[in-house]
Amino acid sequence: MSDSVSNTTFSDRNSDTSTLINPTLVLNCGSSSIKYALISEDESTRITGLAENLGLDTARIKHTTLNGEKLEIAIPGGRHELALQKILALLEQYHFIAVGHRVVHGGREYSKAVRVDAHVLEEVKRLKILAPLHNPANALGIEAVQALYPDIPQVVVFDTAFHQTMPPVAYRYPIPKALYEDEKIRRYGFHGTSHAYVSERASELTDTTGPHGWLTAHLGNGCSATAIYDGKSMDTSMGLTPLEGLMMGTRSGDVDPGLHIHLKRLLGLSLEEINDMLNNDSGLLGISGLSNDLRTIEQAANEGHKDAQLAIEMFCYRAGKYLASLSCALPEFTGIVFTGGIGENSSTTRARILEVMRHFGIKFNQDKNQSLYGGGEGSFHNEDSSIELWVIPTDEECQIAKETRQTLGLS
Repeated sequence: MSDSVSNTTFSDRNSDTSTLINPTLVLNCGSSSIKYALISEDESTRITGLAENLGLDTARIKHTTLNGEKLEIAIPGGRHELALQKILALLEQYHFIAVGHRVVHGGREYSKAVRVDAHVLEEVKRLKILAPLHNPANALGIEAVQALYPDIPQVVVFDTAFHQTMPPVAYRYPIPKALYEDEKIRRYGFHGTSHAYVSERASELTDTTGPHGWLTAHLGNGCSATAIYDGKSMDTSMGLTPLEGLMMGTRSGDVDPGLHIHLKRLLGLSLEEINDMLNNDSGLLGISGLSNDLRTIEQAANEGHKDAQLAIEMFCYRAGKYLASLSCALPEFTGIVFTGGIGENSSTTRARILEVMRHFGIKFNQDKNQSLYGGGEGSFHNEDSSIELWVIPTDEECQIAKETRQTLGLS
């Protein structure tokens, strides 16, 4: 299958590799995409890219070179295996010394990043029962690197690992004990690398001394919130699967557990059909009837679209309600950190969420709030606010690279 390259005649093979010292390759294999980054040892330099629409005629790799040039490589019908081969070929000249993989589910066994061996790879595959869209793709990434670079060490960084510090009161479900002990049914949480990164960054930025208590709100197409005290996850909104918790782009978040049996009786829907509906046809898309993209919904709402207005109100209300409840897990409440595509870029959403938390004594500067978007980092709370408010762009790739190096003793 031939490649077609558009937008540039630049070749990465002519670039200066001296600034990418001892780089770590980070792979984030999703169900239909692969996000990747090659990050230097000091984290100051990186090459990034995205393989998207995998398996479709529009499959392509969008690659940004070391010099900032853009490559677009068409791989019509290409799946994960072909995309990974192309990505590794693009990067082989930089002699990366390790590969870190984002893996969505690590189950109960893994509380930190681990080096890949036969057992770890088998566990990643086995846990597809809890993450059927993601763990199989994660395993493909590991195997692709093994095939081409068998001597390069690999590390898996689990989305769930950061949340393994939650106490039983937070992670147990009130269901028969045997389901927890025999079937590992419990709350695991997700977006761990994002929550870890932004909370650590907030603790670096704040002037507040002592252990910090943060509520981190990762708001994008997927949304989750976490209570973090002294660098440890105390509670989080997602549970056994990434469906629990906040209202999201296409996911419902929390619903009555009795909804499944009700829909089966009322409409004759199967469990698979109900699960598909709650994951793919609900959330912002389901309420607005328009899109899962908040920008599209906000435009329609401003034009008077009632369902779009309700979708935004529900999204913000449920996020604010969840953040308020998660504050119960914090011994000290230092502040709230907003991140993710919506959290970083929508000042109106941040303001609406904080309005829901009106009893907390939160005060913020609207001009500062509106100035923080498009990768901007900073605070927007007033001096007399009860808590701090921060917008911190997430950098999961940087966090994965750091944990990979630490696991291998390279930093």
